[in-house]
Amino acid sequence: MKKALIFQGGWDGHEPAQVAEIIKDILKKEAFDVTVTDTLETLQKEDLSIYDLIVPNWTQGTIERDQLTPLLEVVAKGTGLAGLHGGMGDSFRMETDYQFMVGGQWVAHPGDDGVTYTVNIKDEDHPLTKGMKDFQVISEQYYMHVDPAIKVHATTRFPNAKGPYVSDDEIDMPVVWSKKWGQGKVYYCSLGHVAEVVRMPEVMELMRNGMVWASR
Repeated sequence: MKKALIFQGGWDGHEPAQVAEIIKDILKKEAFDVTVTDTLETLQKEDLSIYDLIVPNWTQGTIERDQLTPLLEVVAKGTGLAGLHGGMGDSFRMETDYQFMVGGQWVAHPGDDGVTYTVNIKDEDHPLTKGMKDFQVISEQYYMHVDPAIKVHATTRFPNAKGPYVSDDEIDMPVVWSKKWGQGKVYYCSLGHVAEVVRMPEVMELMRNGMVWASR
């Protein structure tokens, strides 16, 4: 049986405990043995190499170097990393090594919550998005700064809501991507502002596919 670790916490607005339970349920249905922790001390005190997958679910916050280094190292050695929204894409804003591993960082959500936008699936034959079609979301639309090395699997079109950025040309912003960090596979999905959004069938499918794909 594969083993997964979810570490949850940080800003309460993203409902980290509730989202962690949804992710846990998805993984248990895929026959993972799942551990959930609400302290970053787990990263320095446990042997992370026993896990086939680690799921960060910790918006903002700070992380000590002796907590971050084991995470960076274990993913480089083959443990998978997968997560969503601010729980993985807006964690530990001062830690550029973490952002380098993830492949991007949240910088804005023009229009804030309640924006209606379309998620465009880029490759229906890829295991991460196989058989999926474009779908609409009413939530935050994440504007990300991204690593050009990522492989993009779904996008959304900007500009949508008003803001000074609308003077730029239209762009397709990554919503779902994958990359490698050493021997480890990394998966990210920018959807999932709160538990209600994570429960959307399309988001559940994307997370199931991504976590299974990323796991060692």
